[in-house]
Amino acid sequence: MDAFDVVVIGGGPGGYVAAIRAAQLGLKTACVDDWQGADGKPALGGTCTNVGCIPSKALLQSSEYYEQAAHQFADHGVKIKGLDLDLGQMLKRKLGVVKASNDGVAYLFRKNKIQFFHGRGAFGKSPSEVIVGGQSLQAKHVIVATGSNPRALPGAPFDEKLVLSNTGALAMAEVPKRLGVIGAGVIGLEMGSVWRRLGAQVTILEALPAFLGAADEQIAREAAKIFAKQGLAIELGVTIANVTPGRKGVSVEYAAADKSAKTLECDRLIVSIGRVPNTQGLNAAAVGLKLDERGFVAVDGDCRTNLPNVWAIGDVVRGPMLAHKAEEEGVAVAERIVGQKPHVDFNTVPWVIYTTPEIAWVGETEQQLKARGADYRAGTFPFMANARARALGDAAGLVKFLADASTDRILGVHVIGPFAGELIAEAVVAMEFGAAAEDIGMICHAHPSLSEAMKDAALAVDKRAINV
Repeated sequence: MDAFDVVVIGGGPGGYVAAIRAAQLGLKTACVDDWQGADGKPALGGTCTNVGCIPSKALLQSSEYYEQAAHQFADHGVKIKGLDLDLGQMLKRKLGVVKASNDGVAYLFRKNKIQFFHGRGAFGKSPSEVIVGGQSLQAKHVIVATGSNPRALPGAPFDEKLVLSNTGALAMAEVPKRLGVIGAGVIGLEMGSVWRRLGAQVTILEALPAFLGAADEQIAREAAKIFAKQGLAIELGVTIANVTPGRKGVSVEYAAADKSAKTLECDRLIVSIGRVPNTQGLNAAAVGLKLDERGFVAVDGDCRTNLPNVWAIGDVVRGPMLAHKAEEEGVAVAERIVGQKPHVDFNTVPWVIYTTPEIAWVGETEQQLKARGADYRAGTFPFMANARARALGDAAGLVKFLADASTDRILGVHVIGPFAGELIAEAVVAMEFGAAAEDIGMICHAHPSLSEAMKDAALAVDKRAINV
């Protein structure tokens, strides 16, 4: 029987980061993961690296280049004749990006002397025993980082040929003429954008009456206008009745917001209606590991489960299902094991949607502030007034700062525009340090840069924006 200080079940962003930090802290560490790549070999990185964050960003970038070449390069004086799509090469490049990330995690394991076991991990006879491939691992501490799985529509299981999860959506061998998407969240919008750029007619059906309900309403309205102009057809407030795969396509019967009956005929259907915690096969019940009413591993604020020395992080526990949230929890748990006192603040976890334009935010939305009766001020700045955005030819969108009316402390920052996912980092740092909007406005930002839009939006809170 192999004995370890820490055994991590799951090699995704939460799991592998937890393992690395534990090893850095001098703990004898093992990680168990059963993912394998297209070549049949172990592929560390979990859903994020293999069929999530990383391959989707690769396809988003490639498809954006294709659309720019077809429709925007001419404005820059770059003329292209005979533009052609080599989807096979695009998918091959995606696989190369994924493999590089897989190999990177494997290298970090070797560097930090983490022992890796390929296979599905489960609890054994006690919470301190992990079984993988018939082998028993004894652990002083166990970290459950088994992630999540895509949620299927009742009566319409994923076959990854006609009815697709994120896995199938990333691997279509040809561009469908008509693509249906159920769910206008992050995955639905990103995958819908990829295939629209490559030539598909995309229709997105969303059950909620409001578009991007988690985002700030002003940002969501701006996004809806831009996506509609791009050609994404988004229908809100629908109720799915039946999904019927046929020989060559899928028929979706649904009730529209006005209760009228409609049918969407499509060649492929992506279902992106959320994700469910992955606890199947963990043997949780046998060792008494408590799950909540939704199937998540029940944890306290420090990611402790009801079992001594058993922790859980990432998608398999409460909180936002985001890779970087899982990473932060992984580091925090490793540090708690050795007696440190780290802190993870969900209010400063950023959200990013990698469409064009990108959408990113951190902190509270304006509707949340209104709901709790907060006294606040708002400042906005449009990218059309930013010199770098105009030079890029990508000036849609805006930056929005929300700050406490009396203290000026930043309560939330919301961005829709070029490189929003990068710009939001400044807001995260500012909020972590308890900065005021004026603090950002007083910092010298390089000119010309997109970050100047952050400065001007912060100044706009006090009606001091320079460039509008």
